[in-house]
Formats: sequence, structure tokens, C-alpha cells
Amino acid sequence: MIEETETIEEFLADRSADVEEALRKAAAAEIMPRFRRLAEHEIDQKSGPHDLVTDADRLAERYLTDTLAALLPGSLVVGEEAVHADPGVYGAIGGDVPVWIVDPVDGTRQFVHGDPGFCTLIALTLRGAVLASWTYAPALDRLATAVRGRGARLDGEPLRAGAPEPGRALQVATSHPDYTTDAQKRALHGLWTDGFAPRPCGSAGLEYLAVARGESDATAFTWEAAWDHAAGLLLVEEAGGTHLTLTGEPFRITGGNALPFTAARDAATARRVTGVLTPPE
Repeated sequence: MIEETETIEEFLADRSADVEEALRKAAAAEIMPRFRRLAEHEIDQKSGPHDLVTDADRLAERYLTDTLAALLPGSLVVGEEAVHADPGVYGAIGGDVPVWIVDPVDGTRQFVHGDPGFCTLIALTLRGAVLASWTYAPALDRLATAVRGRGARLDGEPLRAGAPEPGRALQVATSHPDYTTDAQKRALHGLWTDGFAPRPCGSAGLEYLAVARGESDATAFTWEAAWDHAAGLLLVEEAGGTHLTLTGEPFRITGGNALPFTAARDAATARRVTGVLTPPE
């Protein structure tokens, strides 16, 4: 069993390429052959008509679960579909062994509709801290990576979030209205004012990448699922950005956050965004 962060750092130095290879193989074997070719029987609903899961989600997660656990003996895998089947799996994220957090197809709705704006997300964590992340958009052939303390990269090139241009309305990706309650919509309502240009988000992972690239200024999200956030939050941090909850604390992937929360290009932007958000009633 891996017990020390230093050992994981050695693993990342020696085996990151193997994680990237696993990502690409999972996409090549299970996701891309079904992109724009999904049969009706390969698509199911979970909680409702907007919450979709496909054979690509299930099979890619199974592939990554087997491969990642073998790459790092003693580690556990917490995947979106595994948690849907058994919510108790989620608690491993706060434990004392390394945990891979996996979202096999982030942006399943986009995937189902033939939109290339989806990705596969992997984060390696220990005791609730994200140590490394991988964001792979197979239909766009883009791979973003981050290692805590070592920066973020997109296709090998360094990422820097920078700061928004002064005087320009902040571009903010928000929780999509199809996935939010009325109370959550009210909590985000303050963004619909001068100085902000909110829009519904697509794939959360790609929204985080947009912030890390400086193409978008911030996110404002109302849900906590670690598979949607862990990889992207580290990517933003290592690109020079930050994230804040309504109490002014960083977002915790183990849960219990004051929502909504933001990830932003810089601290000033994060404070501006949280300043107009309110807790759900």
C-alpha cells in the first residue's frame, strides 16, 4: 500500500505517461467508437431525462478502474458510475489510501448529441487532496495535465490563467438550468447584473480548462460531485487561478462545502463572483 505523498510523487514522475496511455486507450476502445454512433439501447436515464448514461460511460469506467488500480497497487478507484450503483463508494475519497477519481464521459449529454465538447477526467488524490489530474477531450484530441506544485499543461505547453481585462464583463459558466433546482437558480441570480456575462456550462471539465487557459473568467457551480470538479480545480490552481466557496474557503472534494462556489482566473475574480452569490434558501 502506498502511504507517503513522496512515494506518489515518485510514481507521478515515473508513470504519468502510463496514465495518459490508459486514458487514450479507454477513449479509443470504448468512447470514440460510439461517438455519433450510439444505438438507442446504449443510452439510459439515471435520475431523469437530462441525467444520461451510456455504454461508453460504463465501459470506459470499467477499463480505467482496472488499469489505474493495477498501475498504483493499493489504490482505490471512485468512479461516477460506481457511486451511482453504490453511494458508499464515495467515502473512500477522504481515506488514507490513494484514490483515483474518474468521470469516464464528462458531458454525457454533449456526447449523446454528437457534440465534441466532452472529456474524460481523472484525478489522483490522497486524504482529500488532489495531487494530479488529467483532462482528455478525445474528439478534440486535447490533453490537459496538472501536478500539484509543478504547474499545468495543455498538450505539453504550460497553461497560465492570467487575469481578466479590466472593465470587461466577467465571462462566467454556471450550473446548467436543466440540472438546478429553483433554489439553486436563485442562489446564482446575482450574476445576472452589470459586470457579469453568465452562461450555462457544458462539460464541467472543459469549463475548468477554459478558465485555466484564460478563455473564460470563472465558473459558478451548485453541486459537489468530486468526479466533476477534482481534476479541473487542480488544473485551475496550477495555472495560477483559485477557487472559493461562499465562506471564503477553498472547495473540498470530500464535501460539506458552502455552495455555490467558484473557480476563477485569479483571487480578485473569485471574490467578485462569490460576492454576488447567495446560499440556496
